[in-house]
Amino acid sequence: MTDKSFADQVALVTGSSRGIGAATALALAAAGAHVVLTGRDTKALEAVEERIYQSGGSATIAPVDLVEPDGIARLATAVSQRWDRLDILVINAAILPELTSVADIDQKAFNKALTTNVLATQALIANFDPLLRKSANARVIGMTSSQSSKPRAFWGAYAATKAAFEVLLDCYAQEVAKVSKIRVAIVNPGATRTAMRARAYPGEAPESVKPPEVVAGRLVALLGEQFVTGHRESVNQPV
Repeated sequence: MTDKSFADQVALVTGSSRGIGAATALALAAAGAHVVLTGRDTKALEAVEERIYQSGGSATIAPVDLVEPDGIARLATAVSQRWDRLDILVINAAILPELTSVADIDQKAFNKALTTNVLATQALIANFDPLLRKSANARVIGMTSSQSSKPRAFWGAYAATKAAFEVLLDCYAQEVAKVSKIRVAIVNPGATRTAMRARAYPGEAPESVKPPEVVAGRLVALLGEQFVTGHRESVNQPV
């Protein structure tokens, strides 16, 4: 993949205010894409946008809370008013509920995680599918977790949302495979130095796991490949 190989492409990255989302947005912008930055923290999004501009890239911030009713629909409307298509959709935003036994799951927190990790995913697909279909090379990447296929004790709430997340993307991949140019991939970033990881493993030394930039580099490389829709992979590169 050459520099600026994504020139003239429009990419939307959810949860792009920090961590893997921010690193991916920066990497996509460096490759020439115009990146729509979404998340709840406006100041953090502005900081990422500024870094992109300072590096010679281009971006637009679009603060949105994925659990807010009609928030995603408004986002899609705003994007469609400025661009006639969407080339890349990276579904990265997710919530990690408190790690607890299934019997002790807090219903309010679980509902928020289900809304963010599952319902918002369906809403993103529903609202951006028309724009994706207008792209000559549309790609959707969903960021998952090993907990979806190898659940462990006390991870039930998060694992359940990620399992449902994967099913939605798998079904969508099959539905669009023969009737559009949309390709879908599911990527497990593996152990990565993020705030979510720090919450889940408070005693872990941050430098013992890879930085978000490693994952972002692989995502951008994958987006430049002609992967088959329904593709799955894990980013297990060591530190």
